Amino acid sequence: MSDVELTNEAGVRWIALNRPESKNGLTDAVNQQLIDALESSASDKTVRSVVLTGKGGNFCSGLDLKAMAAGGMGGFENVEEHMRKYFHGLIRAVRNIEKPVVALVDGAAVGYGADLAFACDIRIGTERTRIGEVFVKRGLMPDGGGTWTLPRLIGLGKALELMFTGEVINADAALSLGLVNRIVPSAEAEQQTWEFAKRLAAGPPLVHSWIKRAVYAAQATDLDAALENEVRGQMQLLRSKDFLEGIAAFFQKRDPKFSGE
Repeated sequence: MSDVELTNEAGVRWIALNRPESKNGLTDAVNQQLIDALESSASDKTVRSVVLTGKGGNFCSGLDLKAMAAGGMGGFENVEEHMRKYFHGLIRAVRNIEKPVVALVDGAAVGYGADLAFACDIRIGTERTRIGEVFVKRGLMPDGGGTWTLPRLIGLGKALELMFTGEVINADAALSLGLVNRIVPSAEAEQQTWEFAKRLAAGPPLVHSWIKRAVYAAQATDLDAALENEVRGQMQLLRSKDFLEGIAAFFQKRDPKFSGE
């Protein structure tokens, strides 16, 4: 049984953590498997959308503290090196994919697990969703990019409140705050997420790439720079075969078949 399971179907790569005994806790080795899966997804032209999820009723509980304490991750030595390579490396691997990345958050996403979900482009929750920046309860601060992603998702004040208190919020609160895009029944979560991811995979890859590039760049630039990025992207897209296909499909009253060219 692998700690990380991959399934490919209809342009979707489904990446599932499979460590139910630790509520999908993370180790260096598990993170490296996730990084490899994400980086191969980025370079594989047959992959057009990615789903990141966890099996066994939870998304991810963050760092596997028992494994770390047992020395399975080298103990508490070389923490900075491990953090940069395996944990920050995983967040960068999620964010660097210029394809839609969907997190299916069924169950708990806490600590680094919450940060991992926040790094994804879209989050789908269920009635079992529980999300919390619980680092403060362990005497720590968020270290998976949460200090960057969470305020951008829900605003500065509420983000600080969640980080200061370590409160774990339920599905309804997560939806109200905008931490998840939608809530689906847990019994149908995989099916509905597959359908959604396949719909994304049927879209134009070049457009998705430019949208992600422009939107995330705009988080750290001014309006003029954002407008320039839009011009640069749109001019390339106007020269693409997918643009011609989109126009042809419109006039022929059919669904477009995008090739990514």
